[in-house]
Amino acid sequence: MINREWHLLSRPVGWPKPEDFALVETPVPTPGEGQVLVRNKYLSVDPYMRGRMSAAKSYVAPFELGKVMQGGAVGEVVASNAEGIAVGDHVLHFLGWREYAALDAKNAVKVDPEAAPLSTYLGVLGMTGLTAYAGLLRTASFKEGDAVFVSGAAGAVGSQVGQIAKLKGASRVVGSAGSDEKVKLLVEEYGFDAAFNYRNGPVSEQLRAAAPDGIDVYFDNVGGDHLEAAIGSLNQGGRIAVCGMISVYNNTEPAPGPRNLARLIQTRGRIEGFLVGDHYDLQPQFVQEVGPWVASGALKYRETVVEGIENNLEAFLGVLRGDNTGKMIVKL
Repeated sequence: MINREWHLLSRPVGWPKPEDFALVETPVPTPGEGQVLVRNKYLSVDPYMRGRMSAAKSYVAPFELGKVMQGGAVGEVVASNAEGIAVGDHVLHFLGWREYAALDAKNAVKVDPEAAPLSTYLGVLGMTGLTAYAGLLRTASFKEGDAVFVSGAAGAVGSQVGQIAKLKGASRVVGSAGSDEKVKLLVEEYGFDAAFNYRNGPVSEQLRAAAPDGIDVYFDNVGGDHLEAAIGSLNQGGRIAVCGMISVYNNTEPAPGPRNLARLIQTRGRIEGFLVGDHYDLQPQFVQEVGPWVASGALKYRETVVEGIENNLEAFLGVLRGDNTGKMIVKL
């Protein structure tokens, strides 16, 4: 049996290129003692993976050259040498970018395909969902009545941030996205009060028009001109949670910082970055609260599904381009 997996051949400079990667055929691994063999069914591709392709020191080790990359995955156990996980169980794990994965059972989390579609454990009920929940409620200290601005609002994290804010009593939720179609989705399906296409004009002007009374919380997925615009519209005591800065991930030179940071003195505002890995203690609370919203349809989600391991790289590049609406998923 053949296992196909994606290897990183060279570290991308600027935008990743196909020649930086290779789809390699290897034997299907054999699970050792205490391990399980999983046939992956869905793989996750996420913006943070771009950082792991570089050698720069960061919060997580870079991908190794000439070796298979990693990412979230959910699949079916096809062999088990471990107690507590049986053949036929479905598990969530972190050895994506491949068709088959052998891993220690302690690193696999059983999921129920009857309770929710398997793909949701990579998105709305998985790491991206917890990212939205923790970033908004803990890092940004959201409170009822806050006006909230979300960049990258049609993405997996951003769309959930806006909806949670509405469900928690936000006075106004504004989102930015990269197409008129996505803007329409934010307002008509996700319930945002206003949204704008950042390609249609200066972000600062469009934000002031969408939130004339200012904002109390900014959830940043983009950085750049969005962050500067948010600082310009921040109310007194406003909070900014920095989740990602996708606008600068492929820059070859350092991006200029916001020119209006001095405004934080006037507003007594704060900016705080966060990593979802620091907030896994919220997981039970997150599932308990968000799970019923998803089940009832109160919290809606979209997935962009790309089929086939051979298209895993293109799906990842699509995330960097903003091709996806909601969570980008690769179905095997």
